[in-house]
Amino acid sequence: MNAMNPVGWFEIYVDDMPRAKKFYETVLNVTLSQLPVPPDAGGGEMWAFPWVEGAPNTSGTLVKHEMGKPSATGTLIYFSCDDCANEISRVEAAGGKVTAPKFPIGEFGFIGIASDTEGNTIGFHSMQ
Repeated sequence: MNAMNPVGWFEIYVDDMPRAKKFYETVLNVTLSQLPVPPDAGGGEMWAFPWVEGAPNTSGTLVKHEMGKPSATGTLIYFSCDDCANEISRVEAAGGKVTAPKFPIGEFGFIGIASDTEGNTIGFHSMQ
């Protein structure tokens, strides 16, 4: 059995990188780091969420690039939290909108749903 999570990477498309970066750093209480964009990738900008190299985890980036646009109806990414109520409580102050406050999902814990500053729908998951 593979010790890694089956999802290896994600990209969240943004229009306004400084605004989106501030939103995610504020809500998740993390620092994103800029990644170099290869010259043959057609330009753009990428800022990575923290990750542990070689650990069974998933990470990804905020991406500003002509090949993708933010969307409320695209892929839904859930961020893991100790208690998702904490992250949900920071969404509106960071410029986003809470669309579903923390609620139970049975034996799988709790989730909350929000819109980021770019119009993407994102989720937060915790076991408490």
